[in-house]
Amino acid sequence: MHAERELMALAAGKAALRRRIAHYRQQTVQAAALATQPLALLDRAMAHWRQLSPLARIVAVPLGFALHRVIAPRHRLLGALLRWSPLVLGAVRGLTRRRTRPVAS
Repeated sequence: MHAERELMALAAGKAALRRRIAHYRQQTVQAAALATQPLALLDRAMAHWRQLSPLARIVAVPLGFALHRVIAPRHRLLGALLRWSPLVLGAVRGLTRRRTRPVAS
């Protein structure tokens, strides 16, 4: 049998270890929340995009090109974003579609 002092020391060490684990767990949760903020924003934007009617989606592309002609000569970065946005949106839409897996026979 262990002496009572040894058991008390082991219990104190166990409590300290649990506090450190809880602290590290809290730090990990905070870091994960900070790291996933851009993904949450993107997820909300994609959800809003899915809620738009198909007609609004069709109108968005010509509207983007019209804005490109108006804004692009003055702002090169914004012009490039507007020019490539239909391609990027199509790629994102293609990546986010659910694919069905073939059934193995």
